[in-house]
Amino acid sequence: MLRMLRTLALLPLLLVPALPALAQAPAAPPAVVRPDAFAGAVERARTLPALQTLLVSVNGQTLVDEGFGGVRTDRAHNIKSASKSVVSALVGIAIDKGLIRGPDQPIADFLRADFPAEPDPRLERVTVGQLLSMQAGLERTSGGNYGAWISSRNWVRDALARPFVDEPGGRMLYSTGSTHLLSAILQRASGRSALALSREWLGPAGIRVSDWERDPQGVYLGGNQMAMAPRSLLAFGELYRRGGTAADGTRVVSRDWITESWTPRTTSAFHSGRYGYGWFIDRFAGHEVRYGWGYGGQMIYVVPDLGLTVAVTSDESAPSARNGYVQELHRLLAEAIIPAVAGTPPAGG
Repeated sequence: MLRMLRTLALLPLLLVPALPALAQAPAAPPAVVRPDAFAGAVERARTLPALQTLLVSVNGQTLVDEGFGGVRTDRAHNIKSASKSVVSALVGIAIDKGLIRGPDQPIADFLRADFPAEPDPRLERVTVGQLLSMQAGLERTSGGNYGAWISSRNWVRDALARPFVDEPGGRMLYSTGSTHLLSAILQRASGRSALALSREWLGPAGIRVSDWERDPQGVYLGGNQMAMAPRSLLAFGELYRRGGTAADGTRVVSRDWITESWTPRTTSAFHSGRYGYGWFIDRFAGHEVRYGWGYGGQMIYVVPDLGLTVAVTSDESAPSARNGYVQELHRLLAEAIIPAVAGTPPAGG
């Protein structure tokens, strides 16, 4: 089992209100890409000391499955905040199954018993969707507040007792507490843990959560400390790349939920990327890219119009934002991997 480490969450992201939805990307072309097309990308990956695994799939075929420094792609790894994208998928499936009415349902329907004794009236207005897009308005539990939050006796109640620093639906306040509340909602709505739901609901797509930290009440930590093999992380991206079906065609999550999740709702002032329901949305090398991002550089990239999915895991003990490492990963995608699929010369080649 992976030994879970508690580290600071991502740097705060300042976002502004809603943007129109992106058009659905066209189906990927049936082009055949040879594995040796990625030789340059693999060699470039070797030069990044923090990078531990790199997996690349094109149109459902895994063409790169590389571990560096003795790391294996079939062994569990802490995917950190990339798990926020996984929690978003579980919420979408719960909506598909009628356990949650939809993103506009108030969280009070599930969590009222954990509200403070004299709650701020705005708690009644916070919705499931606002937790997913980090627009609940509550003070963050990430960054400098993370340690105190996970040291509290009840993480759900502590997150709900935070003061409002913006209105519900306002700017994005990146907070693992928001995603943890979603894990609690999943448990209340279904009567089962988020871990059990992940294994049942995502298992048909070849995705397995190996281990996951829990709070003192037994609620699995939504949005952090999730162990998953890099191959499972790739399978998760492939699930979304295929529009919500397993490789054998079994429906796992609805296409409508993927569209909802990939609809940009806010824009990050920190790095200009847009954000939907647990997914960042950006444009690299002329292509729309959806990605999940975890502390240290745990990444799942999906490039729908190229049929491309890329999974990256990295040293979980080091940051990836303030030291520029995540930008190195973005450049690896934009300058070496996308050109190998799109048929354009790699940067510098």
